[in-house]
Amino acid sequence: MSDPREPEAFDGEVLDVIVPAALDGVRVDRALAMVTGLSRGEAHDVLVSGTVRVDGRVVLKPSVVLAEGQRLAAVLPPASNGEVAPDAAVRVDVVVDDEDFVVVNKAPGQVVHPGAGQREGTLVAGLLARYPEIRALSSEGLSDAARPGVVHRLDKGTSGLLVVAKTPEGLVSLSAQLAERRVERTYLGLVQGHVSEERGVVDAPIGRSTRTPTTMSVRVDGRPARTGYEVVGRLDEPYATTLLRLRLETGRTHQIRVHLATIGHPVVNDLRYGHRRDRRLDEERFFLHSTSLSFVHPRSGLRVDAHAPLPADVAALVPPEWGL
Repeated sequence: MSDPREPEAFDGEVLDVIVPAALDGVRVDRALAMVTGLSRGEAHDVLVSGTVRVDGRVVLKPSVVLAEGQRLAAVLPPASNGEVAPDAAVRVDVVVDDEDFVVVNKAPGQVVHPGAGQREGTLVAGLLARYPEIRALSSEGLSDAARPGVVHRLDKGTSGLLVVAKTPEGLVSLSAQLAERRVERTYLGLVQGHVSEERGVVDAPIGRSTRTPTTMSVRVDGRPARTGYEVVGRLDEPYATTLLRLRLETGRTHQIRVHLATIGHPVVNDLRYGHRRDRRLDEERFFLHSTSLSFVHPRSGLRVDAHAPLPADVAALVPPEWGL
């Protein structure tokens, strides 16, 4: 088992870190500002929202002093609506390039769009450098300025396929298809333990956890969420795991990760929901990959099918004879 104080991957929406020596004796409001890049005013607003916790206890006073080794967690505000600067240094792995959209293969550890604590080096910055025309989607009021053309996203630790609109026609069509559940999204995920059923569906509503605000959880008053799965194969070494092919029928925050943890099979190396560190993978990477994406072309009406093979780091964890 991992150290329960071990920091979890930061995905731009929440902060969950172990206080380093450099912040020992620093006020919590100042520490929040230093770690996330928030202003002191923004850090104060996060505090009064009641979502900041130190070692699991809610902290409301900015004067609370931190100590090295404590766990600092907080739900962060979205980035401001300011425009994102293009950054040609950000690698963009293009799978399908069309007049109305682009399908990219997102790298693990990359944040899709700016958020508190992650304002530079995002996928959006790289897309703007390569496709400057997508900025018009925000100037025309069709997209948020911080995420022009983005119709869905992947968590920081998840790799794989993502579609981004390039034109108003593409944005309207793709957004409607997503809302109407006509976009087919398939993932591969290695999970802890042996899943007994060969296939199944997790149908459970998801909302923000009232117990731990930095996570999502299954809640009766949450938003509807459905995840289908089927077993690809099972492994016994170095510990029991199961590779699942997962079908995302809805798109809630952390949906697959929450659903799999709820049935007792969290994603391998997902420290937020699984709390077990797999040293074979990078700290900011868990075994979840968006492997296929299918939708209707905004103009032609033909089906667009995109595929992305498993990256080398996660492919190394499964037998080559599985053909993945």
